[in-house]
Amino acid sequence: MYDLLIVGAGPYGLSIAAHAEARGLRTAVFGRPMESWRYAMPRGMFLKSEPWASNLSAPGAAFRLDQYCAGIGTTARHGHPIPVETFAEYGLWFARQAVPHLDERMIRRVDAAPEGFTLETEDGQLLRAGAVALATGVLPYLNLPQALRGLTEDHVTHSSRHSDLDRFAGADVTVVGGGQAALETAALLAEQSTRVRLVARAPRLAWNTVPPPWERPWWKSLRAPHSGLGCGWRNWFYAERPGAFRRLPERTRADISATALGPAGAWWIRDRVAAADLDIRLGRSIVEARLAAGRLRVRTAGPGTDGEEFTTDHVIAATGFEASCARMTVLAPRLRNLLAPSPEGPPRVGRGFASAYPGLFLAGLVTAADFGPSMRFVHGASYTAPALVDGVERHLGRQPGRGGAVVPGGRRHAPQAVAAGVADGG
Repeated sequence: MYDLLIVGAGPYGLSIAAHAEARGLRTAVFGRPMESWRYAMPRGMFLKSEPWASNLSAPGAAFRLDQYCAGIGTTARHGHPIPVETFAEYGLWFARQAVPHLDERMIRRVDAAPEGFTLETEDGQLLRAGAVALATGVLPYLNLPQALRGLTEDHVTHSSRHSDLDRFAGADVTVVGGGQAALETAALLAEQSTRVRLVARAPRLAWNTVPPPWERPWWKSLRAPHSGLGCGWRNWFYAERPGAFRRLPERTRADISATALGPAGAWWIRDRVAAADLDIRLGRSIVEARLAAGRLRVRTAGPGTDGEEFTTDHVIAATGFEASCARMTVLAPRLRNLLAPSPEGPPRVGRGFASAYPGLFLAGLVTAADFGPSMRFVHGASYTAPALVDGVERHLGRQPGRGGAVVPGGRRHAPQAVAAGVADGG
């Protein structure tokens, strides 16, 4: 029986595993490592975050991105975006260094058991664990505008469905959204001679500013400190103090989660968008899309604009991700139904990233409503991983951070005989 099984092998899952292994917990992580970075982003994309804010987390700040880059003969520098391919390879390198027990099988189902949890792999093996960390990333939570739902992927896809955009060369493609994914997808399409139309609800495009130099006068740093989410004290608070964010009033947290760090393009993509031959239509939303003679007939509308229609070969919706308990389908329904007041709402997460069900811990996007905007970014793993493993150790009756010492009066989870038909997972 494992102490901790981790579902998901992206930046959060791998970081949690690295800390759990270092604490001496009997741990394994399941999933295809860095899946979304390897298969859900087209070639030619770059990280929006600074290299120093894109490290996976291991004890002692080991196995950083700059260390990996130095080892392959390149440099991770402030103000120089990192290619997605490099980051994905970095994640695989991190896994080899820090996560010895990685199983690339997917977990089909997580369910409660009389003692801990039972997990079923995609090939039918049953495993037992005292605690589970769900770190499945963003892919289960992709969001499509209502008007595009029900159409097949022959004509409508989410931007996360593409590892390359070659199939659209010479076609007419409409990209929906005004954030980084939409703008970079549109630029990449235009650069391969695709006819591109960009439709966004916002009345104007927003752009992040060029980051100030890393080394600067102390008074400038004091006025607007660097943080993993950008400069300024507000961003610093979101990035560096998620535990304090959780103690804000619920209404304040909800408002911040809904509005902070909204859709915007990175400073380095702005010139590429300006140079591309894009048909940009702002202040509009798609209200209807239907098939007509093998293509899509799309109707848009917006405040202060006349409705319009156009025909396109394909719509790519770069419309983000929306966490909800209803989409956490890897969990058995009886677990899922306990995690939030509403199935369509995000789960509630407490100290140590513990969910409402004892022993089930959550990480990443699904925790942003409680721990703040940094949970939508790789940088959030640096806080999540050690804090979550602290929570696991408390659940197992151990002193957090002390290699598994038993708390006086605490509950010791010794290896137990496994019920008939359930593999030991060892």
